Amino acid sequence: MRPEQISKILNQEFNSLISGNHTPVMLWGAPGIGKSQIIAAVAEKHNITIIDIRLSQMEPSDLRGIPFKNGEWVDWSIPSLLPNSKRHGKQGILFLDEITSVPPTVSAAAYQLILDRRLGDYLVPDGWAIFAAGNRQGDRGVTYSMPAPLANRFSHYELDVDLDDWVAWAYKNGIDERIIGFLRYRPEHLFAFDSAHNPVAFPSPRTWEFTHRALQKFGADLDLFRQAASACVGEVAGVEVATFIEHLADLPDLDAIVNGETVSIPAAIDLQYAICAALVGRAISVKGNKNSQKIWGNILNFARDFPQKELGVMLVSDMQRAIGEEIFKVAEFADWADKIAATLFD
Repeated sequence: MRPEQISKILNQEFNSLISGNHTPVMLWGAPGIGKSQIIAAVAEKHNITIIDIRLSQMEPSDLRGIPFKNGEWVDWSIPSLLPNSKRHGKQGILFLDEITSVPPTVSAAAYQLILDRRLGDYLVPDGWAIFAAGNRQGDRGVTYSMPAPLANRFSHYELDVDLDDWVAWAYKNGIDERIIGFLRYRPEHLFAFDSAHNPVAFPSPRTWEFTHRALQKFGADLDLFRQAASACVGEVAGVEVATFIEHLADLPDLDAIVNGETVSIPAAIDLQYAICAALVGRAISVKGNKNSQKIWGNILNFARDFPQKELGVMLVSDMQRAIGEEIFKVAEFADWADKIAATLFD
């Protein structure tokens, strides 16, 4: 499933706590594609606490607690890491990460916690959702086959990588437009993991964020950036993104475009992708400004007359995802839509 769909499901699962219809969710997917990030975004949206328990680092007693003598009886201390309404709030998310990387002795300790929402005398507060995530066995990580009794305690979803969803996330989180433009141009590099070879560095949504950071640090020295990018996403993608960025010196004047002036469009397709990504960035940067409608209108006019109609549609689609329904209020949007419709359905 697409990240956008998974996000909607998780948000609804959290909301369902009120009606008593919550089901623990298990999120499956390859390494580095954003499973943990999506769950963290749900907590951020609802302004609630998330307790992230990395089960691969746990012993059974870390969940069950340590026994202690209480008179003639033996009681169990409750681990402080488990949700507590007074310490952590009445609502939150208990996130059991790396659940497929734990030995059976630890996963067995989680059975009762997940299904019955309790461990011995401990009860998970009513307002807390239970989500889990892990890699698949074919992903070459340290994984164990999930026992049937544990698997039967979840609803299961598999997360796919989707470029449009990643681009929307990237603009929202300030990823450099040059990285976005490159991945629009070479979408096959968004995620490329060959489990048969088990590479150390490979392209993934996570490592492209690392590459963005490398560009902020080493962008003034492209030779150094090329090495840093290769260290993040592997040599092939690292060399290609560095070469792509090096060619951006031939971009037309973006200020002229947003000011409504006519500019010459380069023939190179990679530069056309870069122009589109950069203009979406400009559209986002002026949101809330008094001249935003004028700038958005100029960008829409540019997209309307873009020589590659598919790229013009991509540009406006990315703008809409980034700035929302405000784009529909811009007078030039109707003109763009009419011309594109006429072109596409001729």
